[in-house]
Amino acid sequence: MDIRLDVKDSEVNAVLALPPGGSGPGILLLHAWWGLNPYFKELCEQIAAQGFVCLAPDLFQGETAKTREEAEDLVNRRDDDEYIGSVVTAAKDHLLAHPACTSEKVGVVGFSFGAAWVLVAASKRPEQVGAGVLFYGIWRADFESIQAPFLGHFSDVDEWEPYDNTVKLIDEMDEIGLDVEFHTYPGQPHWFMESDRPEYDAEAAKLAWDRTFTFLKENL
Repeated sequence: MDIRLDVKDSEVNAVLALPPGGSGPGILLLHAWWGLNPYFKELCEQIAAQGFVCLAPDLFQGETAKTREEAEDLVNRRDDDEYIGSVVTAAKDHLLAHPACTSEKVGVVGFSFGAAWVLVAASKRPEQVGAGVLFYGIWRADFESIQAPFLGHFSDVDEWEPYDNTVKLIDEMDEIGLDVEFHTYPGQPHWFMESDRPEYDAEAAKLAWDRTFTFLKENL
């Protein structure tokens, strides 16, 4: 269902999906640089079908992109750290306060651009994040503040998220004692998880989702 979040005296669109049982642990879903497009709206429902209360906020104020060029332009215009941080925080707070949410902490799942905000959310309010999942996106956040375990899905030939940098940051997280589970999908392009993209790989996506749902159910 479509809902509105109150963010700095304005309203922000979001999608909320409830599980078949009506309640469950909370999952915050953060979209890629395409915006909150039909794929991520449907994904919100698919996550809920696994027993979670899933909330996907619109980080780009209603705008979406279909091509890489459109997405780059969208990010250049909409990548406002203060604003997006406020939207993520409002969405997290709304999810935790929702009567259907049974968990004291939320899981945060992010794709590419959204994955960076998973790490920011986990470092800003570590006591409210119980698990983080990164799909081909990573960021140098305040790793020392993070308390949640993390699961990562990456490619060794990703042109948008260099593998060497990914491994370096994952190693840094591991060295300070964070619980990090890291999976590589050899030869896969960026966006291999997204079924509306030509890069989509059904077999790799199924494996990653199986791992993800097992991880989330164990930690929330």
